[in-house]
Amino acid sequence: MLFRSGISAMSDIWLVSDTHWGHENVLKFTDRDGKLIRGSKFASVEEMDEHMVERWNSVVKDGDKVYHLGDVYFAQGHRILTRLKGQKRLILGNHDNGKDQNLVRHFGKVVVWRMFTEFDMLLTHVPVHPQSLQYGVKYNIHGHLHQNSVNDDRYYNVSVEQIDYTPVHIEDVQKIMRSRF
Repeated sequence: MLFRSGISAMSDIWLVSDTHWGHENVLKFTDRDGKLIRGSKFASVEEMDEHMVERWNSVVKDGDKVYHLGDVYFAQGHRILTRLKGQKRLILGNHDNGKDQNLVRHFGKVVVWRMFTEFDMLLTHVPVHPQSLQYGVKYNIHGHLHQNSVNDDRYYNVSVEQIDYTPVHIEDVQKIMRSRF
């Protein structure tokens, strides 16, 4: 909500990726220096999950749309989905099964990618090849890389590690992307 001024008549659109609700092992992931990424912030998967639910619901309203860019949950993490505000849409991640009934039940749409020409964005889980950005949009908003980034100003990573575990507003991302050029 850094850049927006005023209130839109339309529902807000939020972006987030790689929540990995219920994923015990994500707390063991390390960066290139061997430092824990999430494990240094959270003592347990329950603490991590609760923090992300709180952060999600602190910005998302019931009528808003939330595009989750993949890797939603593991094990019993699907139980979290009923507690989240907003109308959820899923861009499938490499750990998601498009036929998973928990995902189908909680996400109004489940797709492989979403093009928003009005925001000049292609939403994907994995960053696309740069040539894919020649066809109608300038920016690739993605997840998958967790704490890492693509070294190209046309890419923006919305993995929770990059966005303080809080969904980001699509208009804020658009303004960040435009400011790079």
